[in-house]
Amino acid sequence: MAAIFSSRLLLFFLFTELINVSFAAGFSIDLIQRDCPLSPLYDPSVNHFDRLHSAFRRSFSRIHRYNPQKYSTLDSPSSSIIQSTIIPGSGEYFMNISIGTPPVEVLGIADTGSDLIWTQCKPCTQCFMQDPPLFDPKKSSTYRSIPCDSSSCSKLSSQATCGSVENSCQYSYSYGDRSFTRGNLAAETMTFGGTHHHPVSIPSIVLGCGHENGGTFDESGSGLIGLGGGSLSLVSQLSKSVGGKVFSYCLVPLSDQSLHTSKITFGNSPSAKKSAISTPLVAKDPETFYYVTLEAISVGEKRLHYKNSSSKVAAEKGNIILDSGTTLTFLPSGFFEDLVTALEEAINAERVSDPSGMLSLCFKVDDGDEQIPTITAHFSGGDVVLQPLNTFAKMEDDMFCLTMVASEEVAIFGNMAQMNFFVEYDLDKETVSFMPTECTKH
Repeated sequence: MAAIFSSRLLLFFLFTELINVSFAAGFSIDLIQRDCPLSPLYDPSVNHFDRLHSAFRRSFSRIHRYNPQKYSTLDSPSSSIIQSTIIPGSGEYFMNISIGTPPVEVLGIADTGSDLIWTQCKPCTQCFMQDPPLFDPKKSSTYRSIPCDSSSCSKLSSQATCGSVENSCQYSYSYGDRSFTRGNLAAETMTFGGTHHHPVSIPSIVLGCGHENGGTFDESGSGLIGLGGGSLSLVSQLSKSVGGKVFSYCLVPLSDQSLHTSKITFGNSPSAKKSAISTPLVAKDPETFYYVTLEAISVGEKRLHYKNSSSKVAAEKGNIILDSGTTLTFLPSGFFEDLVTALEEAINAERVSDPSGMLSLCFKVDDGDEQIPTITAHFSGGDVVLQPLNTFAKMEDDMFCLTMVASEEVAIFGNMAQMNFFVEYDLDKETVSFMPTECTKH
């Protein structure tokens, strides 16, 4: 009996060691683009051009929520609510995770522009309709409420209040379009279905269990998965399990979404980095967003220096945000006009108007005859050479348009510009790196 017990104990320790190694090596899961066939929002009757237009419209909705007044307090009869600058339903990618013991699958919007992880929970006093089952904390053996005097509760600052039941931490959070979530802050086991490993379960992830939620959320999702730089984001919370605050993704081009999925990896990735360029992440308020410095853009050999909205040369540190949840790239208007002029000179094609009115620079060409010059983004620390799929999109059979637009609010390097790059964020080293990669093979 003792020998059997010892053998089982040895197997247990070996299994635990294997799991720890897999954590240290990182683990990957799918990023489900909202318009791909794997998405619950996929509509096979909608053609590729219409899907692009919808993604671009969501980009314009999303950027209007970035504004100089980063956060403002809203009036509420019961508590102080903090307004974020991001639309919760505007993200372009979903993540499938599971919460609790036994695990309950949750489909959440993956958002690099927010920190809080939350899902709708029973009992729901006010909830939006969702197709997946609601998470019931009473049925999970690993669910526990976060007390008011905990460090996790204090990290929410004025977004948290002390509940009347068992000294529990309650949160109240509202987004830029007046969507909101309110409920209990809790610690729970979260399970990730690995693409290279067996499913990985990590205990005591702090999340919001929302009992009052509403706004622009659709029925397919259950909540939000914050991937920002703040202390309560999934990235920060996984740091002890995966050996640091490191995550990466490889976004498959929109034209390949039907056969392949994008991937997000938490922890160190085995991908080769010899050809990667790195640029510093710039610490700014709010800490959620990933700011980098764009010094210039080149069209062929013509270098265009960054200009701010007042048309002065101003490649100030942290002048553009990296955001996987925004499809288009937004540039200050003066800088953008310089780019348009340079592209008009470089492209020998008839300029036409985008019928949707969203994109500023479009050309009419015969099918397969696009002559797109090399466009290079010069970041502090290195140059990212963009391919045509990063800078232009075919909007009709005989028309292609620049997927960069002018902005008077904030500059954003969107997800189309990041496709077919292995993009790694190292929050410990405060860098982000880009490596050209065929993401369908990543």
